Amino acid sequence: MKRADWPSLKRNIAALCEGESDTVALMATVACEVHHADDRFDWTGFYRVVAPDLLKIGPYQGGHGCLTIPFSRGVCGAAARSGEVQIVDDVHAFPGHIACSPTTRSELVLPVWNRHGDLLGVFDIDSNTPAAFTRKDAEVLQAILADVFADARL
Repeated sequence: MKRADWPSLKRNIAALCEGESDTVALMATVACEVHHADDRFDWTGFYRVVAPDLLKIGPYQGGHGCLTIPFSRGVCGAAARSGEVQIVDDVHAFPGHIACSPTTRSELVLPVWNRHGDLLGVFDIDSNTPAAFTRKDAEVLQAILADVFADARL
C-alpha cells in the first residue's frame, strides 16, 4: 500500500502552487496531489465557505460528494464550526455524520484559513479503511494548507 511521502508531497505542492493566487486553482491542485499520494485516500477535496454557516463542494478527487453542508451537520460542519481538525476513526460512531458515500469508514477534516484569519473552507479526506488517519497526517497537511492558502481569499 502506497503511503504519502510527506516531505516530497509538500515540496511538489509548493512548486506547483508557486505564484498562483486563484483559490479554486489552488484547491484543485492540492486535492489532486494529496489524493494520488496515498492509497488510504478514497475521496479528497474541499468544501468552500459560500455563505454564513454554509459549505459548498469545491474541487475534489474521487466519487461524488455532498453538494452543500451546513456548519451544523457532519464532520465537515464540525471542523468549520469549531475551527478544529477532526480525526474520525469510525464515521458511523460520529453523531450527525453525513453519509455522502456508503463506503467511507474514517475521515480527516481540516479547516482551511488564510493568514488574515478568514475561514476559506475545509479540506476533507475520506477513507474506506477504519482508523486510517494519524495526528501526523493532520499536522503535515495543516502545514501544507497554511503555506498554500496564506494569501487566498474567499
